[in-house]
Amino acid sequence: MNKTSKLMVHDPVPMKNNTYVLGIIIGSYLIILVDTSIIMTGLPHIQVEIGLSPTTLSWAQSIYTLFFGGFLLIGARACDALGARKALEAGLWIFMTASVAIAGAQSPSWLLSARAFQGLGAAFVAPAALALLALHFKEGEERNRAVAWYGSTAGIGASVGMVLGGWLADVLSWRAGFLLNLPLSSLLIFASRRYLHENPPQKTRFDFPGAILSTSGFGSLIYGVSRTAEHGWLSTDVLTFLILSVALLALLVWHENRTASPLIPLMLFSSRRRVGAYLARFLFLGPMVAFFFFGSEFMQESLRFSALKAGLAFLPMTVFACLSPALVPGLIRRFGDSPVMIGGLLLIFVGLQWLSHMPYPAEFWRSIALPMILIGAGQGFCLAPMTAAGISEIDVRHVGAASGVLNMAHQVGASFGLGLIASVATVADANDVSDTALNTLTSSTAAFSFGSWMVLLGAVIGGFLMRSRRTLNTAFRHDGPSL
Repeated sequence: MNKTSKLMVHDPVPMKNNTYVLGIIIGSYLIILVDTSIIMTGLPHIQVEIGLSPTTLSWAQSIYTLFFGGFLLIGARACDALGARKALEAGLWIFMTASVAIAGAQSPSWLLSARAFQGLGAAFVAPAALALLALHFKEGEERNRAVAWYGSTAGIGASVGMVLGGWLADVLSWRAGFLLNLPLSSLLIFASRRYLHENPPQKTRFDFPGAILSTSGFGSLIYGVSRTAEHGWLSTDVLTFLILSVALLALLVWHENRTASPLIPLMLFSSRRRVGAYLARFLFLGPMVAFFFFGSEFMQESLRFSALKAGLAFLPMTVFACLSPALVPGLIRRFGDSPVMIGGLLLIFVGLQWLSHMPYPAEFWRSIALPMILIGAGQGFCLAPMTAAGISEIDVRHVGAASGVLNMAHQVGASFGLGLIASVATVADANDVSDTALNTLTSSTAAFSFGSWMVLLGAVIGGFLMRSRRTLNTAFRHDGPSL
């Protein structure tokens, strides 16, 4: 093992300019988050222009998430094998090319293929951005500050995408949002070569069996969960893919614990602090995605907001999600990361509970905007300690893998949680009331209520584990084969 590979993440490489480095990292992460939701408000325009069927319409969003989550661990391993900066640039090139292809789409198959390719690019960008943050910012207050702003990006990305997508679709074209990625990605690639340092690539064999098992296992899980809203959890289609995913992921763990060059070093799960961060993020993301999904639907169906107005209605949350991270470093310094994360999740719990008790008819400012402020502030407080704990105390050889696991918890948690919450909302909406607005209120409040309890569970489990720095009693402490 060479000297460089022994460096820990808390010994970062020298930086040319903190502001530029953080700007590149946040900008790269932001564009892939925005494109998760930018298509939502443009879907009616896309359906008319390209002739998408209702089933194909849902896949315009789902296929991006499927390829994003399915290839995340391969993208994460590329950070260690190639170097995080090269992995980031490769992801941005793929993402930019796919975005231009989406903007020029003339048929459903063209659109879906390009959207899948875009998800592949995002699977390289997300772990690379987080790995670069860990490599460039010293563990402690310096990284807490950087991670706070990075975490706020996750909070505002979805709402920015919805506002931007709705505005561009109404004023110019739904294609304009994807064309924006051409100059933005080009600028980020140029800036990364100028301002970012590279971590030395690791000379290890690529784990092809692990790559196949992880991609097919997580892909099957995300695909199966994405079908629950349409077919239900007990349908043959859904159960087949869920059982297949469990089998493949169990085989992945067995394989990774025995290979000399694992795609996922299982020692990442030996720290209670990191495991707590992974579980808290997993349980938190589903309710947050459901909040955007059902909140947008409720405002358009019950309050008769236009797509653009519904997007703009998320601004109270967005503003506080941007402001609260400025307080996070000081709070962590005084109370520690676990209490700050728990406090943020409790604010989200209260906000979702408030939304779950909306009256009929609802009034926007009192019934929606005020709880949105709590949710936005809570998100700004909890994401930074979750992220910092998830990449803490990691050898530089595994910083990409750690970033990938954290992002995997994000993606799978979002897909699994939304599928579970959507099922609860569907059951609540199974009535004969002819009033569409009332039906939407019933399903939305049920979704917010169930989601709030998931957030509370994340606060309890994640907070308990993150308070301890002891390792777990597990066979996964090593990063190579079992003896």
